[in-house]
Amino acid sequence: MKQTVQTLQEKKLRGEKISMLTCYDYSTAKLMDSTGLDMLLVGDSLGNVILGYEDTISVTMEDMIHHTAAVARGAKQAMVVADMPFLSYQTSVYDAMVNAGRLMKEGRAGAVKLEGGQVVTEQIQAIVNASIPVVAHLGMTPQSVNTLGGFKVQGKSLEAARKLLADAKAVEEAGAFAVVLECVPEKLAALVTKTLSIPTIGIGAGAGCDGQVLVYQDMLGMFSDYQPKFVRKFADAGTLMRDAFLLYQQEVQNGNFPAKEHNFAISDDVMKQLEQEELQ
Repeated sequence: MKQTVQTLQEKKLRGEKISMLTCYDYSTAKLMDSTGLDMLLVGDSLGNVILGYEDTISVTMEDMIHHTAAVARGAKQAMVVADMPFLSYQTSVYDAMVNAGRLMKEGRAGAVKLEGGQVVTEQIQAIVNASIPVVAHLGMTPQSVNTLGGFKVQGKSLEAARKLLADAKAVEEAGAFAVVLECVPEKLAALVTKTLSIPTIGIGAGAGCDGQVLVYQDMLGMFSDYQPKFVRKFADAGTLMRDAFLLYQQEVQNGNFPAKEHNFAISDDVMKQLEQEELQ
């Protein structure tokens, strides 16, 4: 069954958990979609794990459209959510609507995600009024890493916790159908989840959220530049891949690949005729 805003809302009402992973390409999208994952997030984390940037700030609209379209071609059941990159929505309500529309029209996304609380409620409302579903993102918002002073847990003080709760209520009122909570204390995230009628998706926010999301390169052990505390490695695909690359390199070098079973045949008569012609 194709996941929609309505089916995800119904999951929250039934107390069923929502599963989400990041995804950036067609082949991976097909694999993920076959497992029954509810949502695939084309995150601006592609700046880190795909493009090799130090942060997400350098990711462009063209980057996001390119990768979102690839994922959308591979996902038939999961909802595809596309991140709105830095400065694609903060500058004005008009810019937010235009760029959200591009992610839907050119990227074929099912929804867009943007960071921020009360400061972006006008953008959320306008995008939703244009019939584009919106996922909000609160807590540790990577695009604001320079003002947050690094990748730190958010909402630990009473004042900060009050603000996060107020932001969560504001984005819901503005029309967001779900909210990602990143690096938020477990009990605070549980309170936000209980308070809101829309689903919460946690990443480093505890099991009390309505769903969970991880960067798939993190949970497969493929990205080694750093590993957040909240990541669980579900498989060591990184080691498996490296071993396969190393074996391939060795087999090519020593002449064992390609072997006879990997080659295509040609008639000996044809080869004999060609060789004779070359000698003339």
